[in-house]
Amino acid sequence: MNGKFTDFKPKAWLLPQPVLIIGTFNQDGTPNAMNAAWGGQWDGTEIMISLGAHATTDNLNRCPEFTVAFATADTMTASDYVGIVSARHTPDKISRTGWNYIPAAHVQAPVFTCFPMTLECRVKEKLYESETGFYMIAEIVNILCDEAYLAADGKPDVEKMRLITFDPVHNGYIALGERVGDAFAAGKALK
Repeated sequence: MNGKFTDFKPKAWLLPQPVLIIGTFNQDGTPNAMNAAWGGQWDGTEIMISLGAHATTDNLNRCPEFTVAFATADTMTASDYVGIVSARHTPDKISRTGWNYIPAAHVQAPVFTCFPMTLECRVKEKLYESETGFYMIAEIVNILCDEAYLAADGKPDVEKMRLITFDPVHNGYIALGERVGDAFAAGKALK
C-alpha cells in the first residue's frame, strides 16, 4: 500500500455481500427463488434482507415464511439466473435452473437441494414498507446443512461450501477463499 487514496461517491459497496437465494412458494404452490445481496445478520437468531417489489415479495405478503440458501461457485450460473428473471414473466424459471427441491420441515417454503446450507425463516417485521419493497427482519427457525458439508466436529464446514460473494464494484461473483486465522484468538498476539 502506498497511502494514496481515490475518492468515490457513495455506492452500495459494503463488502463482502452475500449471494442469498430466497425460496418461497408461488400462489399455485410452485417453488420460486430470487437472488438478493443486501442482507445480513440482524441479531443472534434473526436476519435482515432488503427487498424490492418482486414475485418473492408478493409471496411473502401472502405467506411470511421462506428459506435462504447461500450461493456457491457450483450454483453460480443458476443463482444469477434467478436474480435476472422474474417469476412474474417466466413462471417456469425454477425448472430452467435444474434445481430440485423438497418442502422445508419447519416453514412453508422450498429447500433447494443443490445448496450446502439453508436457513428456514419466518418474517418477524417489515420496515419502511412501500410499493417499491421493504426491509425484512426474519427469525431463523431452523438451519439445514447437507451432511457432505459437515466438518469433523459435526458443524458446517464453510470452506468446503465454496460460497460466493457479490462484487458490486465490477458486477461479478468472487469465490470465498481459505481460512486465514482464528476469530477471537488471532488478535491475542498483539496483547
